[in-house]
Amino acid sequence: MSHAFEKAGVPASMKALTIGLQGEVFALPAESVREILDMVPITEVPNARAFVGGVLNVRGKVVPLADLRVMFGMERTPPDTNTRIVVIEVDLEGEPTLVGILADKVHDVTEIAGASVEEAPAVGMRWRAEFIRGIGKRGADFIIIPDMARIFGPKEDRETSSATDERKL
Repeated sequence: MSHAFEKAGVPASMKALTIGLQGEVFALPAESVREILDMVPITEVPNARAFVGGVLNVRGKVVPLADLRVMFGMERTPPDTNTRIVVIEVDLEGEPTLVGILADKVHDVTEIAGASVEEAPAVGMRWRAEFIRGIGKRGADFIIIPDMARIFGPKEDRETSSATDERKL
């Protein structure tokens, strides 16, 4: 196991559901995935942040729908026949919470070995490094492991990160 992997807080190996966002592959912890849905009607929330702009009905529960592309500075694209909603459970301040994540495509469930995961580099990244737990390798491809706790964590953490990013420009 690499030191960077331990530091990133990712287990020695991780079973993950891989999803596609604008041609990049992201890994979600498989144990957090509750279900994968085709596109369903979304109720937009007026004045909501772009990251979580709507809610959906999942078996009678109101579930916020997040678009990770916003958090990673990617262009938003309209849904197509491959678009799915991955419903995951995240721990928000000790409370298990269901959240829907938009995915351009759902790939597969895979095992990511700890030895293949490194910290996100400080330079040359197009994604916000503070929202990435690590970058794994599968063959010649990279798999981005997002830090879901940080992404869905307290709003102040995200705003502080944004302010820090703006100062870097």
